[in-house]
Amino acid sequence: MTSPALAVSPSASARKPARFKSLVTKYRVPLSILALCLLPWLLPSKALAVNVLIYGTVAVGYNLLFGYTGLLSFGHAAFVGTGAYVTGIAIGQFGVPWYLAVLMGVIGGALLAFVMGALSTRTRGIYFSMVTLALAQLVYYVALQTPSWTGGENGLRGFTVNKINLFGFDINFLDPVNKYYVLMAFAAAALWLVSRILNSPFGAAIEAIRENERRARTCGYNVERTKLLSFTLSGTICALGGTMSALHLAFVPLDSLHYLSSGMIVMMTLLGGASSFFGPFIGALVFLVMEDVFSLWTSHWQIIVGSIFVLFVLFLPKGIWGTFLTKVMR
Repeated sequence: MTSPALAVSPSASARKPARFKSLVTKYRVPLSILALCLLPWLLPSKALAVNVLIYGTVAVGYNLLFGYTGLLSFGHAAFVGTGAYVTGIAIGQFGVPWYLAVLMGVIGGALLAFVMGALSTRTRGIYFSMVTLALAQLVYYVALQTPSWTGGENGLRGFTVNKINLFGFDINFLDPVNKYYVLMAFAAAALWLVSRILNSPFGAAIEAIRENERRARTCGYNVERTKLLSFTLSGTICALGGTMSALHLAFVPLDSLHYLSSGMIVMMTLLGGASSFFGPFIGALVFLVMEDVFSLWTSHWQIIVGSIFVLFVLFLPKGIWGTFLTKVMR
């Protein structure tokens, strides 16, 4: 005869994965910030850690549209590049303080995202993806043909931030550790914003659209307006990543607007796991570490990374974090 203790134990063990997932979801922002605090001491260089911060922020913003709303965009490099260019131009040509330049870069990216979203969300499926690609390439060619503002194919130079003043303290921004933790504050803000969005009624709306757009419309959601807002918020967060890149490099390459950069953002998101909170940052980390390692071996590192990406899509379609959660929840 089975004892009461033995009868309860399977149910208790079955509850452990659900409890783990609930705790991770509840404390996802503090856990993310803790991981980011440790990151520069776990990677081989501080520059690599800063790049993970930047592209992780961009991937988190992109995932809001792709992973949670279900819209595949090939044009998000436009927002990253716009945020970077506006920030660099504001500092270099107009002498704007760095914090106002960052704000201007984010607003510039948000406005572009609103316009592109208003045009592209009128379409669906592959047509949506192609419209975003075409509009982003239009932005790329505008930057290419206006060298007096953007530097053209040589990129934007001539601006730098050596020191920043925070709460009355002068911080040497050229120090890699200082730079990392200042930029980490931006990444933490983006993570907090996305978490709040996902916990809000708007978060439920975009996930409903992802699962079944027709049903969401039947339930009373304004699908077009929700898509547009999701697109705009996604582009705004990506623009924040662009401003971080401009502050970090003191240079904005024209390639930051190119469609290949958009493809890289998609790859990072899929590697880590779309429609998951931690996935995009994990994907950015894995992608950039692979780039850092394989580029030391060969100039054709893209072939290796591309092959690994194909294997991930075939055998781990949920990405690294999604697969991990699936294993834990068993």
